[in-house]
Order: sequence, then C-alpha cells, then structure tokens
Amino acid sequence: METPKQEVQGILNSLPEDATLDDIQYRIYVRQAIDRGLQDIDRGRILTQAAVEQRMARWIKK
Repeated sequence: METPKQEVQGILNSLPEDATLDDIQYRIYVRQAIDRGLQDIDRGRILTQAAVEQRMARWIKK
C-alpha cells in the first residue's frame, strides 16, 4: 500500500511538465473521490439500480 506522499508523487510523475496547479489539484481530487467510492463499496454502502432510479424520479419531478 502506498503512502499518501507516494500516491501524490505518482500523480505528479504521470502529468506533463506543463501541468498547472489546477491540473494537479483535479487529479488529486479525482483520486480521493475514487478511493472514497471504493471504501463505500467495501463497507456495503451501495445502492441498487432500482434505488437510484427511484431517487432520480423524485429529483426529476421537483
């Protein structure tokens, strides 16, 4: 398992030399969002397709 510092170094190494700070921040944000999603899956915090469709139907009606 990588440390957070190693993860960021990997992200930095994958970006082009002309990457902006916004590019770097976005990549870190996306990585964190993916990690949170994977943790949710591991903890069983997921929704079925039917549950998502139900929620979406309520949002669309508003």
